[in-house]
Amino acid sequence: MLTPSSRRRGSAPRRRPRTARALTGTVCLLALAGTTLAAAPAPAADPVPPAEVSWRADLSRTGADDVNVRYDAGALRVRDGSLSPASLGRDRGYASAVLDPHHVDRPVDRVAVDLDATVPDAAGVEVDVRGRAADGTWTEWRRAAAGAPAELPRDVVDVQARLTLWNARGGPTAVVRAVTLTADEAGTAPAEPAPATRAAAFSARVYATREGLVGHTTANGHVIRANDHFVALPSRRALSPNGSAQYSVQVCGPARCETAPVWDVGPWNTHDDHWNPSAQREQWKDLPQGLPEAQAAYEDGYNGGRDEFGRQVANPAGIDLADGTFYNVGLNDNGWVTVTYLWTEGGGDTTSFPTWGTDVSVRQQATTDSTRVASLPGPTTVRVRCQVHGQVVNYDGYSNDAWSYLPDYGGYVSNIFIDVADAWLPGVPTC
Repeated sequence: MLTPSSRRRGSAPRRRPRTARALTGTVCLLALAGTTLAAAPAPAADPVPPAEVSWRADLSRTGADDVNVRYDAGALRVRDGSLSPASLGRDRGYASAVLDPHHVDRPVDRVAVDLDATVPDAAGVEVDVRGRAADGTWTEWRRAAAGAPAELPRDVVDVQARLTLWNARGGPTAVVRAVTLTADEAGTAPAEPAPATRAAAFSARVYATREGLVGHTTANGHVIRANDHFVALPSRRALSPNGSAQYSVQVCGPARCETAPVWDVGPWNTHDDHWNPSAQREQWKDLPQGLPEAQAAYEDGYNGGRDEFGRQVANPAGIDLADGTFYNVGLNDNGWVTVTYLWTEGGGDTTSFPTWGTDVSVRQQATTDSTRVASLPGPTTVRVRCQVHGQVVNYDGYSNDAWSYLPDYGGYVSNIFIDVADAWLPGVPTC
């Protein structure tokens, strides 16, 4: 149920009256004749260790974001041992479970994972975690291994875990009985103040190949269709849940640019987040930012010319494009494109606006029939990159066909719920 606030589309702005600020922590010294007043020194405070919060994830709640996973006899396991992400071309059984987000009462930036699991030889389990900050933005996924907590790049108030299970061909699956997560603050120095202007999202020139594989399944469970629009990147750190655009790229080819979600993992590698600075890369930290490992292997013989699985690299590809995206940007054969990783840095040039209403839908496209990728629980502030004319929305006596793209949520919101007087947002470009 959407509940309008006192500020509706088209009405004049209402400003809240200013209120006096309470004075806290202020000492007033009175100069009395012949008297000197001195403040007693405050006792040194003992350092307080950061508090930890722990919880046990509910593994039984499998849903639409999960891939090829089943829960029975009190454990998660691979459902079909013959299913593997299409772009990897591997014959191992694969499953993925995206667990429900967990809200924490205080900001955290480090998450440790305790796993109760049985992992047969040649099988495997990976645990990734990510966090959502108070402004609604998600971090990338980060690997959490035994004795090596995941370090998140900023403070978050919601934590989500993702399990990835592999089993050997024809072999038994890994069995995960329980996952316990413990979050705290790393205790590092406070971050520098945010700059007045946000840095643009990172871009690089990357060799692209056509994924094809119609009818096969991607790493997030999407069944590939003819003329599909998505991309694959060689790291699970930026894999969007099925149907969402939480992590998206802009691909610019010979003819035009297209914004597409990251729905698969590949080509070649699965831990090569080449868009991150060298020190932050999961693997291949001696390579510069923007250089895929496959390109270095193909052109310079890096890693003996092989990928992380020991395969000889046959082309320098750092991105796979679904058929619709491939041809739309103007490619007729594999070739070089410019890729902008829209969730990185500041996510590009944006303008902030207030919203109104509760449970406001953020859609994958500028239509109410499109997949709901997120919601705005109540009035908040959102960053808008661009706007388009889409489906006309009628609500509470107002009509508008303008929709704004929110890079932090990977989708569009009707401009009806942007709390300004203009139906078409001032100063915001067309997508």
